Amino acid sequence: MLWAAHRHAQWYLVGLSFAESSFFPIPPDVMLAPMALADTRKAWRYAALTSVASVAGGVAGYLIGSFAFEMISPWIESAGYGDKYQLAVTFFEQWGVWAILIAGFSPIPYKVFTIAAGVISMAFLPFVLASFVGRSARFFLVAGLMVWGGESMEKNLRRYVDILGWVIVALVVVVIIYYQLR
Repeated sequence: MLWAAHRHAQWYLVGLSFAESSFFPIPPDVMLAPMALADTRKAWRYAALTSVASVAGGVAGYLIGSFAFEMISPWIESAGYGDKYQLAVTFFEQWGVWAILIAGFSPIPYKVFTIAAGVISMAFLPFVLASFVGRSARFFLVAGLMVWGGESMEKNLRRYVDILGWVIVALVVVVIIYYQLR
């Protein structure tokens, strides 16, 4: 929270967004929300910076999965992400590129999906595009809620962000299934 008020806060946000997408456990929402709330005129800029940096970090995660998975797999297990990694692989097998789009928005750690995408050698361009859509949707939603709802929304966002993420994931899955059955 102190970083969100710092004069270099936007660069801390960029660094946090990049790191979270490949290895760091704290999501950028914790900085984005107070920054968007503090200066609503810059909220969209902060959301855009967060999105771009997050996708760049996702590319780093993809490269880690592609070239260094054996080296980091013990860390994945010790950090408690082993079951989430297996879930990500299952999602990719079942949903393909839709898995990364959903992961970009969901409460499931995005870094797990970026690494898994590299391990399974997911097509790179669809990976980047789906990451950009999913991450942008998430961060622009957070910024928009701060602009629209103010301080009371920030308190509620902290409480309900995971539930909101899962509801939106469920809606996306329903839409995908609907169009696949049509």
